[in-house]
Amino acid sequence: MRILVAGAAGFLGSHLSEELIAQGHEVLGVDNLYTGSKENIRNLLANERFEFMRHDVTHPLFVEVEAIYNLACPASPVHYQKYPVQTIKTSLLGSINLLELAKRTGAKILQASTSEIYGDPLVSPQREDYWGNVNPIGLRACYDEGKRASETLFFDYWRQYQVQIKVARIFNTYGPRMALDDGRVVSNFVVQALQNQAISIYGDGSQTRSFCFVSDLIQGLIKLMSTPDDFVGPINLGNPVEFSIKQLAETIIGLTGSNSEITFHALPSDDPKQRKPDILNAEVSLDWKPSVNLENGLNSTITYFKKVLDAS
Repeated sequence: MRILVAGAAGFLGSHLSEELIAQGHEVLGVDNLYTGSKENIRNLLANERFEFMRHDVTHPLFVEVEAIYNLACPASPVHYQKYPVQTIKTSLLGSINLLELAKRTGAKILQASTSEIYGDPLVSPQREDYWGNVNPIGLRACYDEGKRASETLFFDYWRQYQVQIKVARIFNTYGPRMALDDGRVVSNFVVQALQNQAISIYGDGSQTRSFCFVSDLIQGLIKLMSTPDDFVGPINLGNPVEFSIKQLAETIIGLTGSNSEITFHALPSDDPKQRKPDILNAEVSLDWKPSVNLENGLNSTITYFKKVLDAS
């Protein structure tokens, strides 16, 4: 198939493009390089089945493809809080433009949604039928509400125009090719630990997250895309094993052999206290569940960041 990956130079998009190429597909990688990096796809640029196009999905795109993965949106609080208007425009206009492309070409299209649509949840674990607890005017709303509205658009295009959609709600994912400065908890802690800097925890560290290694997540996305047309989601993709932020910091200190100490700071506005996906639907419908445990995934991530820091 000829597949468009929007956000192809990003953390997830580069891994997805690599896997699709390995499976024999042709990939058109689209990215405006705001948070993505050509370094992430350097190994693909010489591949005859990969084509890169620098393009912002807030503008229409006229190409011929058979499938579309929409991963185009800043996912780091550092980036989306710095440019909130651009972030929500990417979610809304980007979704409309890619859905229009899917409508014109008959391509099936997958939306990379997020666990952030659940906000600061009042139930745990979070199931797909939970509507969430989101502050619509908070500092995170540009991302949270942008993704929620994107889901609305996808389902309306499905109902009104019969566009073949798939919606994945992605929980915390980590691994090689995360950016050094993206502000996400795993990359923050690993970089601080490798440099023997104080590890900064916001809040008392009791808030929880569930961490999915990138290779597991990519397999989940591909399996979702291959489901029958009448299966649209939304479906949670993430690792249901829950860790406190303090546990994560202590684990990373141990794995890196760091001398870092843990310091505590004020909790940011609207930061969710708990993240734990219910993945029963993915297990049953996709025959999918994560296989990489946290320690193995962190070791791979630490090795990557060591190389990046040594080269800088």
